[in-house]
Amino acid sequence: MTRLSKFDPRTLRAALWALRAERCVRRQLDVGGIESLQVPPSPPVPAGAARGVAAVLRRRKETCLVRSAIWQEWHAAHGSPRDLIIGVTAPGPDFSAHAWLDGEAHSGSDGFMEISRVKARR
Repeated sequence: MTRLSKFDPRTLRAALWALRAERCVRRQLDVGGIESLQVPPSPPVPAGAARGVAAVLRRRKETCLVRSAIWQEWHAAHGSPRDLIIGVTAPGPDFSAHAWLDGEAHSGSDGFMEISRVKARR
């Protein structure tokens, strides 16, 4: 993995892509379901530029579903396709849903039962 500086043009390009992808994903989710979601292709930058993607998604405080869809595209473009998983907790007063990528070490998926899986696109 290439180590990139904070303001490397490739990192900035990845950040701009993440910002564009975030708006696109949110609009599509407002109109249709997750199955028809089309995340814009990530730019041809090294995997180390993921720092720009992470910065945008962290600062924008996006939902887990939007974040996961964007990261799914990023990982697929960098040779590590991952399924997007949607899970729910048991019915009750504390019911909640969560989305994460298969294989994430800190996905926050504990206590969630998988109800849907979106296969990696590549």
